[in-house]
Amino acid sequence: MARKPVTAPNGAEQRASSRKVSALAGLAPFLRPYRAMVVLAFAALVLTASVSLVLPLAVRRVVDSFGHSQLELLDDYFGSFLAIAALLALGTGLRYYVVTRLGERVVADIRRAVFDRVTGFSPAFFEKTLTGEVLSRITTDTTLILSVIGSSVSVALRNLLMLLGGMVMLFLTSAKLTGLVFLLVPAVVVPIIVLGRRLRRLSRENQDWIAQSSGMASEALGAVQTIQANAHEAVTRAEFARVTEESFRSAKTRISTRAVMTVIVIFLVFAGVVGVLWIGARDVRSGMMSVGELIQFVIYAVLVAGSVGALSEIWGELQRAAGATERLAELLETEDPLQDPAAPLALPRPVAGEIRFEDVSFRYPARPEVSALDGISLTIRPGETVALVGPSGAGKSTMLQLLLRFYDPQQGRITLDGQDLAAMSRPDFRQAMALVPQDPVIFAASARENIRFGRPEASDAEVEAAARAAAAHDFIAALPKGYDSPLGERGVMLSGGQRQRIAIARAILRDAPVLLLDEATSALDAESEAAVQQAVEQLSQGRTTLVVAHRLATVKRADRILVFEHGRIVAEGSHDELVEGGGLYARLARLQFTAGAAA
Repeated sequence: MARKPVTAPNGAEQRASSRKVSALAGLAPFLRPYRAMVVLAFAALVLTASVSLVLPLAVRRVVDSFGHSQLELLDDYFGSFLAIAALLALGTGLRYYVVTRLGERVVADIRRAVFDRVTGFSPAFFEKTLTGEVLSRITTDTTLILSVIGSSVSVALRNLLMLLGGMVMLFLTSAKLTGLVFLLVPAVVVPIIVLGRRLRRLSRENQDWIAQSSGMASEALGAVQTIQANAHEAVTRAEFARVTEESFRSAKTRISTRAVMTVIVIFLVFAGVVGVLWIGARDVRSGMMSVGELIQFVIYAVLVAGSVGALSEIWGELQRAAGATERLAELLETEDPLQDPAAPLALPRPVAGEIRFEDVSFRYPARPEVSALDGISLTIRPGETVALVGPSGAGKSTMLQLLLRFYDPQQGRITLDGQDLAAMSRPDFRQAMALVPQDPVIFAASARENIRFGRPEASDAEVEAAARAAAAHDFIAALPKGYDSPLGERGVMLSGGQRQRIAIARAILRDAPVLLLDEATSALDAESEAAVQQAVEQLSQGRTTLVVAHRLATVKRADRILVFEHGRIVAEGSHDELVEGGGLYARLARLQFTAGAAA
């Protein structure tokens, strides 16, 4: 959890120059399927703006008709007012419904697209990107976009129409006063441009700090027991508080900049309106225009001023959403280091399970200076059980990582039944494999669904049979709701050995031709290990099985044992042959079995 002193996250300064409201065009692919809703929303928008622009004309006629109109005509005027109000209310309600629904639909599609994209990324991507930062983009950034699509864009377009329509009506009402208004426009636009650029940079920086804060929180909560066990709470809290304060500082600067821009724009707009009205009042006194015309001009001036003020407010929101759109676009456009071929070959069925490593060398992207595997050549026959043993870091688990094609080797190739893994679709050949990892993943679902994760279409009877074979039935049946009991996040309700048995039951249910066991019995007690070992031996019959183990007692019956050291195979043979031959395996066996006998 130790971190460097806090600095601006993720190169926010370098990316600031590319952030423009035009980045919102990246939402177009998500809006395209809903063209009808967009058109309907725009029609409602035009309706409400048009009705709003008609109101001042009606007010003028009413005011100018006072004192010399018949009572019936006056009633008609006010009846028209009521009809216009009803039309305005209907249009506004329709616009709100369509736009809000459209926003929710589009954001749901974006979240699904980002999640679909991220879940397909190889582990190499997550070596460089915190999970919490990805979650921040899926939640915080999409929430900003929802605000824009569901509200800000609609309000901005409405105010833009009101601004343009109001300016036209101002000119038709009084060209002289309108000319004076146009002289004030540069004084309003300049602060928007100057402060808007700074606001754009601050908005993206603020979003980056929020993402870093979310990433740190996610990492800390995922390791909360380790933090507490090492009495590291104070340091972790201080680190999170520092990042959170930086986020707040960035937000405070952004808010201050936006507030200053709002104050300047609104003051300039309304100061100009007051000046123009002063001149208009003098024209009324001189008979150059009627009272109704002045009131009409005042109303249009207020509408225009209000529209400019609203646009200056919304501009900041659009810039923040543009930054969020860019961040999501970066994620959607990120290329996975691993790619399936455009025309993948199909894995021949039925799968025999022959595996070949041909001069394979590999270095992890995060540790390019260390060779995890160095020139591995190996053939595993169909139905053979091969154990991989050796000290930690020797490359055993890396073999399984490459076989599942979580990574590609820098040299050599790996084949399954003669087909290069890189020439096939990953989901296709992974269907032929079942993995029991060293650190089993348990989902916050029921025990039944956790086991069924290996084969979603399996029946309840098959799930229970797999649990019995993995020696998991008894403790599952003892849970409050049996197989329907939720296991909590990361299987918090279970012991380490119980989580391992759930994972083994999942692999048994999967019934794949290739079985991969990565320290599958490391967390089991002696009695459970014996039961599970028997189940695994039965399961491995007729299947190609790779067993990674530190405890040599679990691999004594393997057809072959491969001894790894420093990324190379240094010995090969049966348990007895390797013990008799001396070397690393004999030393490990002597240490383990002698210690066991002494115990």
